[in-house]
Amino acid sequence: MTDTRSRQIVIAGAGVAGLTAALAFAERGYPVRVFEQAQRLEAAGAGIQLSPNATRILRQLGVLDKLLPAAVRPEAVVLKEAATLRELARVPLGQAAEARWQAPYLVAHRADLQSALTARAAELPNIHLTTGARIGGVATGPHGITATAEIGGETVEAEGFLLVGADGVWSSVRRLARSAKGATLATSRFSGELAWRATVAADSAAGRSFAAIGARDCVTTFLHPGFHMVAYPVSKGAAFNLAAFTRGDRIAEGWSGNADAGILTRALRGTSAELARLVEQAGPWTAWPIHTVDPQQPWTTPNGIALIGDAAHAMTPFAAQGAAMAIEDAATLAEAVYASPTNPLAALAVWEQSRRPRVAQVARRGAVNRLAWHASGPVAIARNVFLKARSEKLAADLDWLYGWRAVEAAVRR
Repeated sequence: MTDTRSRQIVIAGAGVAGLTAALAFAERGYPVRVFEQAQRLEAAGAGIQLSPNATRILRQLGVLDKLLPAAVRPEAVVLKEAATLRELARVPLGQAAEARWQAPYLVAHRADLQSALTARAAELPNIHLTTGARIGGVATGPHGITATAEIGGETVEAEGFLLVGADGVWSSVRRLARSAKGATLATSRFSGELAWRATVAADSAAGRSFAAIGARDCVTTFLHPGFHMVAYPVSKGAAFNLAAFTRGDRIAEGWSGNADAGILTRALRGTSAELARLVEQAGPWTAWPIHTVDPQQPWTTPNGIALIGDAAHAMTPFAAQGAAMAIEDAATLAEAVYASPTNPLAALAVWEQSRRPRVAQVARRGAVNRLAWHASGPVAIARNVFLKARSEKLAADLDWLYGWRAVEAAVRR
């Protein structure tokens, strides 16, 4: 592979996964074309947690310094009982996180991460980003992959040896890709969970209510049988991101939709009056359906398609690792391809095989978290006893997750 076209990487999606992949490939010398279906890069969602396994990669890619001015380094993750507001456990972060895992634990607005990734991508001349472009077709041939995109009513073709589907849980690339057996890959499925999100100003009534029962400089999770809620500062502490999770019926096929606010209100039964007041003051809440993708389906095809992030293995957010797994995927995929210059397509299956155990372990951790956070009766009592007994070792329990390192090979610049 010597000509520019045969070395080109085509990426669908300019979110966290797509832009991280673009940076990882570009810094290894590959020309990259990124197609994003949105007309403008507008971040979906609100707050985002970035654990050290993710920020370590962002630092290597030159993104972290651009994000830090808008991010917050929480001092701890705190678990509280929603009914009594009693603290159950605390995992030190802040300087302790950097000392233990050699990278910071950050919370930020997703838009700030998107801006940092975009700014870094703009500095690399071998990344070409096109918005308002949806991948509508994929063909294979002797020169590799040809992706067809519709841009302003015109059809544009982009050729490369690899097409990276980083276009999220409703991935067009996943729909167009076929497995080695010729079958179309599975679509996403509704998990039965709803995420209720709100962002409140720190100096608002809701902000003051949260400060009274939580901690301005921590990630606080309130545990209850009917729901759990995670709250933390964003925008340098000027606002708080609130995310509550309940069971619910399927709503609009998209990132947000209309849902009966009574679902959240009913889930609050038995909580403290202070927490119920916070939820009321923080409204209106936006409901987000949580969709997952079957992780057992193929993530790669022999003819040069690779799915990363939510397109490959969207999971529930209960380990707070969705963005981190996308970032890890992007970095490891680029390194795997770069390390196999004579046969990069063969590296795809090897990469997939190496990533599956890691992603599966994270998904299991999320499932365990949900069970623990929604426990009731004797199970909740046992959980509380365990957390108290384990309080000094909770950080060590996260070494496998936060201390993980991608292959730190030399990167061409």
